[in-house]
Amino acid sequence: MQHLQIQLQGLLQGVGFRPFVYRLAQQYQQHGWVANTSAGIILHIQGEQPLQARFLSDLQQCLPPFASIHNLSSRLLPLANFTQFSIQASQQKSQASALVLADIATCPNCVSELFDPNSRYYQYPLISCCHCGPRYSIMLAQPYDRKHTSMAEYPLCPTCLQAYQDPQNRRFHAQTLACVDCGPTLSFLDAQGQPLAHKAAAISHCIQQLQAGKIIAVKAIGGYQLLVDANNQQAVQRLRQKKHRPAKPFALLAKDMAMVKSLCAVNPQEQHSLQSAMAPIVLLKKHSETTQYKAVAPNNDLLGMMLPSSGVQHLIMRAFQQPLIATSANRSGEPICTTEKQALSHLHGIADGYLIHKRAIIRTLDDSIVRIIADKPRLFRRARGYVPTPLKLPIKQGTLALGGHLKSTWAYSYAGYVLLSQYLGDLNNSAAQENYRQTLADMQNFYQSKAQRLIHDSHPDYYSSHYATQSPLSKTTLQHHTAHAFSCMAEHHISPPVLAVVWDGTGLGTDHSSWGGEFFLIKKDSIQRYAHFKPFPLLGGDKANQEPRRVALALLLQLFGTRWKKEVTELACVQAFTVNELKLFKAAFKHQLNTPLSSSAGRLFDAVASVLDLCQINLYEGQAAQALESATHLAETDAYYAYQLNAAETLEAAIQIDWQPLVIQILNDLKAGNHALIATKFHNTLADIILQLAKQADEPRIILSGGCFQNAYLTEKTQQLLSNAGFQVNSHEQIPSNDAGLALGQLYFSQWQASGN
Repeated sequence: MQHLQIQLQGLLQGVGFRPFVYRLAQQYQQHGWVANTSAGIILHIQGEQPLQARFLSDLQQCLPPFASIHNLSSRLLPLANFTQFSIQASQQKSQASALVLADIATCPNCVSELFDPNSRYYQYPLISCCHCGPRYSIMLAQPYDRKHTSMAEYPLCPTCLQAYQDPQNRRFHAQTLACVDCGPTLSFLDAQGQPLAHKAAAISHCIQQLQAGKIIAVKAIGGYQLLVDANNQQAVQRLRQKKHRPAKPFALLAKDMAMVKSLCAVNPQEQHSLQSAMAPIVLLKKHSETTQYKAVAPNNDLLGMMLPSSGVQHLIMRAFQQPLIATSANRSGEPICTTEKQALSHLHGIADGYLIHKRAIIRTLDDSIVRIIADKPRLFRRARGYVPTPLKLPIKQGTLALGGHLKSTWAYSYAGYVLLSQYLGDLNNSAAQENYRQTLADMQNFYQSKAQRLIHDSHPDYYSSHYATQSPLSKTTLQHHTAHAFSCMAEHHISPPVLAVVWDGTGLGTDHSSWGGEFFLIKKDSIQRYAHFKPFPLLGGDKANQEPRRVALALLLQLFGTRWKKEVTELACVQAFTVNELKLFKAAFKHQLNTPLSSSAGRLFDAVASVLDLCQINLYEGQAAQALESATHLAETDAYYAYQLNAAETLEAAIQIDWQPLVIQILNDLKAGNHALIATKFHNTLADIILQLAKQADEPRIILSGGCFQNAYLTEKTQQLLSNAGFQVNSHEQIPSNDAGLALGQLYFSQWQASGN
């Protein structure tokens, strides 16, 4: 007979771990107890040693879904007077755990019960069990107990209580357990907020309204969504008008995999991501015959598809039987609505009706977005289903990285982990900025930990930089693209030396120009800007970021001056301007008026898309680059254009990649009119530039980061060339390569800096 006290840390709360331990104790005849603590799990077992050994083996080898043990410690104690095994009340004396479970999509067992007329959970929209349901989005505090969630105000009815207390029941100690008798139920409200239907009738009313072409706001897991019939062109255009979203693609909610496969090609990795517990939006290649959703994703060969992640969505899709647009319910640039009050106020004039329930959403969480690139899932947006899962990184506790300005996130070092915030959007207005501040306050309250120092982007005009300057804490800054590089290094736990290729749209360089086509040699004790694209002017400054035609025009002016031959004048990017506009831009170029220099690879994508007349004005971020990538699917070639690498003039200077020969050859090829071939050769050229510079740098490990590497063709081609040449290549997978990864890079850099590089 032996009495052991066992302490466990890991992802152990909200996964049915205590019921799992209880059943193991019964199986192996152990007495004692198990309890949640703020830091993890504490467990006492007393019984025969051979059975105890088998208990401990199964404890670590047969974990419930989603559970993981990161640390286990035990000590022998004197025998106690245990007569049974029990689940005890949680203990809150220890430090809060860094490991908190993300929200889990409705499990297959619950889906089966949802549509089983013989189940007491038949058509109950908030159905859940130990293996599924909301977690982080409804947690008020740790440890994970019902009283610490927004379900606290709903006492269990006798039948649910019986299930909660039954060790053989899947809902044994399920904290989100509820049914139609004791839990929140649905209501349907009209545009003015007046109730029209309740419970099952609310779903029926919602379906009727969707079939009539109405825009319906539905309370989802991390916030409200707007649903619209994707086959109703008039309804889709109405949604675009009301959301001020003229061209940006919408995601589609499908009933099941069969519906997804009827619209798109789906490989095994894509199917796995769609059906995972995270249930993200997955970007898929449309079938060539899928032509009915042009208004959903105009001029785009990809569709963002998602499967139902909650009982509400399952009920809607089973009844509607056709794809629905599912998009965040907010006004342009603002956070998504989470409360009924917000929805009725902020969505007034947008939504025609509201499907609501009373379970409170504690944290705003957008839908996550995934794309499979080079046979690996890549997160483009990290939110519901993935947050707050931390990274194990030993960074000095209390360091808060504030990220950037667009696609903002923050990162915080805590208890040997890095806590990464959910996607918070662009910080362009007061509502987004207030949400950013609230998430920071929520984090420090939830983990009971205060920041001691800050690190932020070196751009002084970012809101995150303004936030830092108002803080009394010690602070430091980091150049934008260096943060991108360190973000990828952090994700893969890589230490210098590396050659980091960082390509994006824009970021303030150390010379105060706009960078974005950078190569960094990062050594143990130094960071060198090794190479970059030859700078070119941006006509109108930041305005050029929205107008690819301005970048194309600037390149032409750089190449040919202000006197052009007829064939240049007839280019689509030139014809996109009026005669007076051309005169003004030529004068601005000649006198260098509001024409800051840029080395941005992202702007080169824009320029080539404009020259090919694929996009003259971006109606959403990345539109031109996306159109250029899509064109590569129409032509197969390994050919590339010639380019020139201008050697650095001094040891401190960088190699310059001269884009001028590249553009001249594109203009020559344009006469043949094969735009797809040009687009493919352009991508191939960029990949070859990376290969040749990697060979010159003679650094075996290569890092790819920045928004340009969301381009599947570029990333796959580059990785193929580098791998074939013997380089080790790392690119982003679980952390977005776009600006949402900056905060992690800032935090990792702070550790590199503190290590006495």
